[in-house]
Amino acid sequence: MAVAVRGTAMNSTPRGRRRGSPGTKQAVLDVARRQFLANGYPATTMRSIATEAGVDVALLSYYFGSKSGLFSAALALEVNPPLLLHQAIDGDLATIPERVVEVLISTWDDPESGGPLRVMLSAATQDPEVARLVKEVVQTEMIRQLAERFGGVGATARATAFGSQVAGLLLARYWLQLEPIASMPVRELVPLVAPGLRAAMTGGRRLPPGATGRNSSAW
Repeated sequence: MAVAVRGTAMNSTPRGRRRGSPGTKQAVLDVARRQFLANGYPATTMRSIATEAGVDVALLSYYFGSKSGLFSAALALEVNPPLLLHQAIDGDLATIPERVVEVLISTWDDPESGGPLRVMLSAATQDPEVARLVKEVVQTEMIRQLAERFGGVGATARATAFGSQVAGLLLARYWLQLEPIASMPVRELVPLVAPGLRAAMTGGRRLPPGATGRNSSAW
């Protein structure tokens, strides 16, 4: 596997009394990484990882919060991508494209949080197993979130189109390093790509008045 666990950076801070040990945590991460690669993201569960690691499943929730949090830690990511997306799309529906670009590019540009993400992207372009795993996480966790947030007829297709444009932007900026996209400040990048994302989000239609806030049921 091209992505090696370089540490056990958490995506959330454990609450209450600390349980387990650093050795236990690393053993859980090793098992999680192996199961995710061997079985895929949908088929791997918190319970199956806990059983193989010989720990209570509650310990996994305590340390990692969620399955996506455990996945992120297993791949040594400093952030939880599905959680990051959730935070970006939580708010005014009309400005989701701008917020998604600002949050993602700022995170990927940051040396601490972006470095592991770029390693994962590079690995996904070279290793079919990593590529499959990343695809499953994007489909299961991120496209689903977008579809639920967009709502309405054809939400999954619109969410997939939106996600495809974001993936293309990340590939162009961080893997192909196409100029001027690769070095463009986020404030200049947002107005260039947000209209395309908005067209994907809406299916080319105008947002109905009732869908401009948190409510997307007016589609």
